[in-house]
Amino acid sequence: TSAEADRLLASCDRATAIGRRDHAVLLLLGRLGMRAGEVVAMCLDDIDWETGEFVVRGKGGYQDRLPLPPDVGEALADYLSHGRPCCESRRVFLRARAPQGPLAGPAGLDDIVSRALGRAGIDPPRRGAHLLRHSLATRMLRGGASLVEIGQALRHRCLSTTEIYAKV
Repeated sequence: TSAEADRLLASCDRATAIGRRDHAVLLLLGRLGMRAGEVVAMCLDDIDWETGEFVVRGKGGYQDRLPLPPDVGEALADYLSHGRPCCESRRVFLRARAPQGPLAGPAGLDDIVSRALGRAGIDPPRRGAHLLRHSLATRMLRGGASLVEIGQALRHRCLSTTEIYAKV
């Protein structure tokens, strides 16, 4: 629900580097419906601060330019300025523990989401990054969005895929 999504974001301690990272990750997953692999693959050069857009490297080699909503941009800027450790990697999101480097893969985001769910006191049947993509689709449907609009937000190529995500 929207209230649970808010609790999930509020569970991040943004006074810490890890909290800033997790908050930015959760916004990308829950607000923009990005896939875990897309978040992990984000590079510093993908963000165009001047135009307020960023590149998403999606499934099948697709690349899309998306607008960067102000709250997501602020969370990213906060993490990059005050949370991201110095590292030669151009990936946006890095491991919290040494050795410094990019997240190992989408499973790292599943861990971030699972820990946030625990802190927020939310116990869904499945705990992973993909939960937030499904949740966004369901909230959009409940809010009156059409399946076509939901499919565009999730960057689906086929409407039948969107029907799987938009469950009430």
